[in-house]
Amino acid sequence: MAKLVFNDEQEVEIEDGSAIKQICEEEGIPFACEEGVCGTCVIEVEEGMENLSDFTEEEEDFLGELDTERLACQCKIKGGCVKVKF
Repeated sequence: MAKLVFNDEQEVEIEDGSAIKQICEEEGIPFACEEGVCGTCVIEVEEGMENLSDFTEEEEDFLGELDTERLACQCKIKGGCVKVKF
């Protein structure tokens, strides 16, 4: 089981290989288009970027320089622990 940590407070276990969208939404991250176009669901990855799926074309187009931000609607967690802020 993988683990998502939100704002250094809430920890949620999630199956390896799962999309993180639903859990992020339950934790209060807003969503709109859910297709990687609007950027409403931008999260900052503080730790564990290597534990997330590769950047999608939508993320590359929207975010440009791929550094610490991801679109929650586009990510899957491969395993391990990922700490995010929103």
